[in-house]
Amino acid sequence: MIRFGPAGIPLSCKGRTLRDGISDVHHLGLTAMEVQFIKVNPLTRIVLEEEVGKLPFEVPTQLLVEVGETQRAAADSAALRTPLKRRQNVTGLTWSLAKDFADLAQTRALARALDVKLTLHAPYYVDFFGSDEARDRSIRQIQWAGLLASGLGAGLDVTHLGFYGGGSRADSIHELAQVARELETWLQKTTSGGVHLAVEPSGHPDVFGSREEILELSHQIRGIVPVLNLPHLAARERTRFDDAVQLKALVDQFVEASHGDLYLNFSGVEFYGPTEFRLTPIKRGAIRFDTLAEILADREYDVTVISSSPLLEHDGMYLKLLYERALTRRWTKKHAPPAPKAPPVPPKVVPPTKGARPPGRPPPKRGTKPRAKPPHRPPSQSSRPPSKRSHGRR
Repeated sequence: MIRFGPAGIPLSCKGRTLRDGISDVHHLGLTAMEVQFIKVNPLTRIVLEEEVGKLPFEVPTQLLVEVGETQRAAADSAALRTPLKRRQNVTGLTWSLAKDFADLAQTRALARALDVKLTLHAPYYVDFFGSDEARDRSIRQIQWAGLLASGLGAGLDVTHLGFYGGGSRADSIHELAQVARELETWLQKTTSGGVHLAVEPSGHPDVFGSREEILELSHQIRGIVPVLNLPHLAARERTRFDDAVQLKALVDQFVEASHGDLYLNFSGVEFYGPTEFRLTPIKRGAIRFDTLAEILADREYDVTVISSSPLLEHDGMYLKLLYERALTRRWTKKHAPPAPKAPPVPPKVVPPTKGARPPGRPPPKRGTKPRAKPPHRPPSQSSRPPSKRSHGRR
């Protein structure tokens, strides 16, 4: 199965709630949506008296994501499943798209009823090398995004891994791999295997996320899903992916690394300098979806295509249209009726030339002269039949 959808609430959506966005996605004929968890507003406080004895997920009008005994509450999976106690510290989120976990459950039910597959993108800015505070905040935000994704029924917690460290590139990659391993383990334990960490590439050379790094990370750590963000890879490798053979090899690499399913981001992209680019609408970008649509039309795996274009749902519907055209061409070519047989061509009759032997007559024997035709003689007078006039006179 293949799904198409926007990265966020559609621009044409009149209501700005998450459920309004899911309904609009369905009415537009799309079947996927990447929820954007961008703005984070955490608040740590003491458990209130009326909250004592309740599970963190049961507290109304609160998105509690951390519970602990100290001021620095811990995102512990066991604590999140334990009733709240007095004098505990909890951290809650203020998110405009949901007020509590019961609200998330209603949104999850709506998405399933409308057959809209949800994923969630964690906050874009992460930094694991700047400072201890920045590292801690980045880890916690990805964990919070995983909890929200679990509440929404979203299977992927999509994120970047940020800039390389100040040391060697190999040391930075090794340390980021350890961070990703810990996050994937935490997600598996906390969400009971319902949410996986999805790492996408970056178009900036100073940020972790080349093709080789993403694929190697997914091969090393079980459960991590590589995201095929084609405009970012095009910007990083400075290529347009016009060659079908080259693009097919890239798609096969990501399908193999993700164990059969492909999660794909697409938009237009414009290159400026060696490291400068920007995302654009698809029709204005340097890369085209037509070649990729031909490859996806001949696939045997599930695909989710997310439009990260500035036009969001408009380009999402355009991507779907290009895919349907490619699928129609493939079906027409495969099921085309056989060509009609051409009628047999009659043998070409060559008129005999002067002096040629008629067909069927044996050639003359050697040493003999061909017999000459007798001269034409007019019939004699006596042999002519009597005319009707003379007969009548008799």
